[in-house]
Amino acid sequence: MSEQERGPGRGRAEDVRRRWVGGGAFVVGLVGALAFFAFFPGLPHVIDWGAVLVALGVGGLMRWGCVAWLGRRGR
Repeated sequence: MSEQERGPGRGRAEDVRRRWVGGGAFVVGLVGALAFFAFFPGLPHVIDWGAVLVALGVGGLMRWGCVAWLGRRGR
């Protein structure tokens, strides 16, 4: 992809940073959701497949939100 196709101001370093931030946000969302299901009072303290799927969804939403925020901030 050439520099003209990406637009001005978007270099390789910014793409790498966006990828790292997105991955970190996914991990934080995943671990945070699993910790919520494991330790929140009143919930059964069992991590089942439903909790894993919800945690993956929360991690995906965190990643999407952080990457979108970085993209909007970079403009």
